[in-house]
Amino acid sequence: MEASRAEGKRSLKEDDQEEEEDDEDSGGGIAGDEDKIKKKGKRGSSSAGAGGATTFVSCQVENCRADMTDAKKYHRRHKVCDFHAKAPVVRVEGLAQRFCQQCSRFHELSEFDDTKRSCRRRLAGHNERRRKSSADYHGEGSN
Repeated sequence: MEASRAEGKRSLKEDDQEEEEDDEDSGGGIAGDEDKIKKKGKRGSSSAGAGGATTFVSCQVENCRADMTDAKKYHRRHKVCDFHAKAPVVRVEGLAQRFCQQCSRFHELSEFDDTKRSCRRRLAGHNERRRKSSADYHGEGSN
């Protein structure tokens, strides 16, 4: 059980690191490109497929015609253009929704507090983790 939990944490950290690398616009050079290729090879995922042809990816938002061929990998992966990822309200499947930064999905507006960009469920988990780590930190000094 402990081994599988540790593996899960490791894969989550790798996913977070990969997304951070994807969001960077720096021209990392040849060495950086080789590292990214190696990571993809380990995970066995390829968005281009065996033939090497890329498929056209469009934003999920109704009537959005954004050209996502030059968009960041993050936006192409989640099928949301940069504008609609940050928009307070969009129409998806006929419903007023907002893109959640934590889940990388669209949720109905009722799942968000005011103008926040993360849903309540994910924010609650985030705040709980913050409280837990700050309690540990303050507890060490009181001995």
